[in-house]
Amino acid sequence: MICADELGPVIPRSFPPAPGWTADGHRVKAPLDYGRGPDKTWVYGALRIRDGTEVTCCAPSRNSDGWIRLLAMIANANPRGRIRVVTDNLSSHTSAKVRGWLARHRRIQQVFIPKAACWLNLAEGWWRLLRRQAFAGQCFADPAEIADAVQVATAQLNARARPWVWGRPPPPTRTLRRKFVYRL
Repeated sequence: MICADELGPVIPRSFPPAPGWTADGHRVKAPLDYGRGPDKTWVYGALRIRDGTEVTCCAPSRNSDGWIRLLAMIANANPRGRIRVVTDNLSSHTSAKVRGWLARHRRIQQVFIPKAACWLNLAEGWWRLLRRQAFAGQCFADPAEIADAVQVATAQLNARARPWVWGRPPPPTRTLRRKFVYRL
């Protein structure tokens, strides 16, 4: 079973150096730049639950071509047996192009989670790890740098991957202390 999802758009943005202090003790405010610009990228990812490894790729937009590219990577990473891909029901996952590709690759089956239940897809939790590993505190000049950061972070996270389990771990067992009762 594989959980797959998209992250994005991830926008290359470089931040100005941190503002300092004026001679009279006031903080210098840096101008904020909220512009997204034309350069952006989407990160596609698929988490194999049984061992916690992930395959990722980047694409300039969220569409059927990017999803098919991810499905092909999933098929290459799992060369034998049936593959069930748990995902949300975006139009790019159910398009005629994707359905045609899946008809030619019968061992891959998409399983859609209900609407408003994204927490059922374990890939959502993996995105948090990837964001922290690849994007936290980083400045990117273009989408190619984002793609490089994603590949490096994926390799680092896969090096210490562990199986994923849905839900909270059971509470630790407590040992009961025996109370002594003195009878008169």
